[in-house]
Amino acid sequence: MKRARGDTTDDDAAVTAWALAAGRGDREAATRFIQATQHQVWRFVGHLASPGEADDLTQETYLRALRSLPTFAARASARTWLLGIARRVVVDQIRAATSRPRTVPLSERHDLADTGGGFDGMVALEGVLLTIDADRREAFVATQITGLSYAEAAEVCGCPVGTIRSRVARAREDLVVALNAGQASPRGRAG
Repeated sequence: MKRARGDTTDDDAAVTAWALAAGRGDREAATRFIQATQHQVWRFVGHLASPGEADDLTQETYLRALRSLPTFAARASARTWLLGIARRVVVDQIRAATSRPRTVPLSERHDLADTGGGFDGMVALEGVLLTIDADRREAFVATQITGLSYAEAAEVCGCPVGTIRSRVARAREDLVVALNAGQASPRGRAG
């Protein structure tokens, strides 16, 4: 479920307060912090990497975050800070994966499911998202799927707001091209 942009101030303030309290050793606050952010972190890393890796990447994100909570200074919201950590976890995982030789060949062709909506639509979106540039995918996922504002996404991604806007626009163009190419492929024809 996408966060409504107008409802984030109180929610972010509470999450940040829990993070600060957790950093001072409050276990109850740490539990609330994790419960309030876990779904969004899982979706964020799942879209940047893959849903199959999301559990492990989410766990690694929280391991890093919990170790760093005592030094969290609330210069940004805790949610933005946490998604920045999640982004670095994904980047580290991608670097590690690319430094190792592949043992299983990947398909050169991405078969798209029916993009009519529902589960099939999400599967199609996941497949198409993996075909676009990583920087564009990251900006698109942060703003359009995770529901961050452009300013929050810029903070998470470590770039200016204008760059996020540009990447999202280009990602949308890439997605339209990829989806149109998938619909034009000769799938399911009787032969």
